[in-house]
Amino acid sequence: MKAPAKLRVAALIVAAGRGSRVGGAVPKQYRLLGGQSVLARTLALFEQHPAIDSIVTVIGAGDEDLFAACSAGISKQAGSVPGGSTRQASCLAGLKALIGDRPDIVLLHDAARPFASPALIDRAIEAARAHGAAVPGLAVTDTIKQIDMDGRVKATPERSLLRAVQTPQAFGFDLILSSHLAAAEAGIETLTDDGAVAEWAGHPLHIFEGEATNMKLTTESDFQRAEQAANDLAALGDIRTGTGFDVHAFDEGDHVWLNGVKIPHERALKGHSDADVGLHALTDAILGAIGDGDIGSHFPPSDPQWKGASSDRFLAHAVGLVRARGGAIAHLDVTLLCEAPKVGPHRDAMRARIAEIAGIAVDRVGVKATTTEGLGFTGRREGIAAMASATVRLPWG
Repeated sequence: MKAPAKLRVAALIVAAGRGSRVGGAVPKQYRLLGGQSVLARTLALFEQHPAIDSIVTVIGAGDEDLFAACSAGISKQAGSVPGGSTRQASCLAGLKALIGDRPDIVLLHDAARPFASPALIDRAIEAARAHGAAVPGLAVTDTIKQIDMDGRVKATPERSLLRAVQTPQAFGFDLILSSHLAAAEAGIETLTDDGAVAEWAGHPLHIFEGEATNMKLTTESDFQRAEQAANDLAALGDIRTGTGFDVHAFDEGDHVWLNGVKIPHERALKGHSDADVGLHALTDAILGAIGDGDIGSHFPPSDPQWKGASSDRFLAHAVGLVRARGGAIAHLDVTLLCEAPKVGPHRDAMRARIAEIAGIAVDRVGVKATTTEGLGFTGRREGIAAMASATVRLPWG
């Protein structure tokens, strides 16, 4: 069966606002956080994501030099366009700039949200593919009151039905372009987000899970909190490195799991879980870095609950232990030792999957492969081995 064609995905970054509620000498998207501008951080997020093919940025009049400095080195940057008098007009200008490239999916993202994760982008793309129009949202934890102009309470909405909406908002390109064009032709100019534009045009809108850390920088206090977040990694001065090694023999089957990716193969790997030798080695490397046993002590093979388990659970658990200590994953690297299957065609998918599980940028993941020149059990095609390293950063003390 012929594999489906890869969807072309564009990111549209909305950076035309002036940030009047924050003030300052430059618009908020050009302010520095930890030595790097807000917009540069946002562009880097989409530049590093393997599923993003191109980036268009909508900027304010007179910001060309500021934007040029922020976008230096962004190879996926397909240009910038001037924004309009409203966010809605700016988004339409950006969408029109994408017509020549005509992606399948477009993600519209606020420049002032520099802390979105690669995993959130993954969810956005999948939601657009499945539903056509989708926005990230967070459940509301506070009780919400609807009031009148005099401040009197009119209603208390059921909070379980409420969501606080974020970006990136994700759409089929033709769907959101036609919705924006129709709204502009009808003279509708005050819709505050692209999901509202799609709703106005009659398209069902899906909500997928957002992220609490995906904050929008709006006020000075937001910038103070963001500055702390940007400097958190620098404060983690206790740098640890761990190593991991794992081996699984071949058995009967028609596929193998390697680094979270299912690969068709003439044989399967034998193990109590899904026998993903790469993720097992990475899990042990992280556990070694924090001095917390090994994969067998956390997930005993004698425990029937782990029979056939997906190994992404093991890696996610190890990452969670690092974060529970106030730490962060700085880098993960894994080498597969095998004669077959070929790893090269799947390398990018493996890196992306490991990054998603660990909640880190894909440029913090290395995947390599080598043969043993026909020597040993791997050379005889009796199994696959993997060795891995993990670099983590923990607070001192």
